[in-house]
Amino acid sequence: MIATLVICFFVLLIIGMPIAILMVGTTAVALFLHTTTSLLVLPQQLFNALDNFILLAIPFFIIAGSIMTEGAMARRLIDVINAFVGHYPGGLAIAATLGCLFFAALSGSSPATVVAVGSIMIPALIRGGYDERFSIGLVTSAGSLGIVIPPSIPMILYCLVMNVSVAELFMAGIAPGLLIGGVFILYTMVLAYRGKWTASESLPWGERLRALYKGFWALMLPLIVLGGIYLGVFTPGEAAAVSVVYALFVEIVMYKELRIRDIPRVCKDGAILSSCLLFILACAMSLIWLLTAERIPHAVADVITAHVHSPWLFLILVNVMFLIMGTVMENVSAMLILSPLFMETLNRFGIDYVHYGIIMVMVIEFGFLTPPFGLNLFVAMGLTNKSLTEVSRGVFPFLALLLLCLMLVTFIPAISLFLPQTFLR
Repeated sequence: MIATLVICFFVLLIIGMPIAILMVGTTAVALFLHTTTSLLVLPQQLFNALDNFILLAIPFFIIAGSIMTEGAMARRLIDVINAFVGHYPGGLAIAATLGCLFFAALSGSSPATVVAVGSIMIPALIRGGYDERFSIGLVTSAGSLGIVIPPSIPMILYCLVMNVSVAELFMAGIAPGLLIGGVFILYTMVLAYRGKWTASESLPWGERLRALYKGFWALMLPLIVLGGIYLGVFTPGEAAAVSVVYALFVEIVMYKELRIRDIPRVCKDGAILSSCLLFILACAMSLIWLLTAERIPHAVADVITAHVHSPWLFLILVNVMFLIMGTVMENVSAMLILSPLFMETLNRFGIDYVHYGIIMVMVIEFGFLTPPFGLNLFVAMGLTNKSLTEVSRGVFPFLALLLLCLMLVTFIPAISLFLPQTFLR
């Protein structure tokens, strides 16, 4: 059966079959050729995959991110950050990175973070005299923090396929996200001091407090959503619903920059994206059901442990494999397909599922920034009217920094596991 699965998978991949159809098609072929199970089990598994309350978090977080992208929350956040750090050398670039960090904690989406922050900060950076390639590369790369800083949609998908606590994985993403943001800021500061970049004038404290007052409602959302999850006030699904209600309240009532007539369009866009993600997830879960029923993860674990005797070497090989897979398919789909294959291997090596999940999310982040499937690259192209080559050149230095952070998180599990082990276990 393993040979059939591999051959069918790559044949469908080569002919350009959509990833969801690829997964359910591979499952159907394997069932038909190697089992006596009726193919009626496939629609049953598709339904069972979506019969999970936590899945409500996905459309809610997507819609919340769309609302905040359309409204004023991103701009208010950036105004607050720029008021406090804009006067340092490279301050505007530092503000752009911090803006991505904060908006990531609002939206849970990497492309939404690039759109919301990039539409404001890329033109501002260029007007401020920053190199155009650096400006595009910085915001495009920092925007990828949208899937590392919780709440994160890929984290929710990983938790579903690997049966991991969403709250634990969310908390585990905080330190790696801050690490990446801190490395980007440090790199920016080094460039600023070397290039003697000019800084804006320091604002009086009255102006800073005024910006803080205007951005108060936007700053409160991460505290409400994440604080509610960690304190047990509501589940991740309920937190996502709260984020939609809160975002609507702030944008319509407090900031008055989102119109009522815009809401149907925002909801329609969110519904389309949500349906695509959920269909991919359902098809992936049907394939995972077949793999588990046929004990294929155990067979894979036998092969791996026969040749690889170190958990660190295994993690390096997994990182390399996923980075290569990102050149032929979208990395979120690769995670949904391949991660369950390694469940037994992770157990044998004693690798924590939460630690492995953060590694997978960071690899996905890397995939958002590499062609040909780097979604953030396409978003930046749309914002700047630049070619894929130009955007990729701007992102390249940040890919090297991101790879460094990936290695640190891989070999120092405490970076991701300290907070969940301290507060949630």
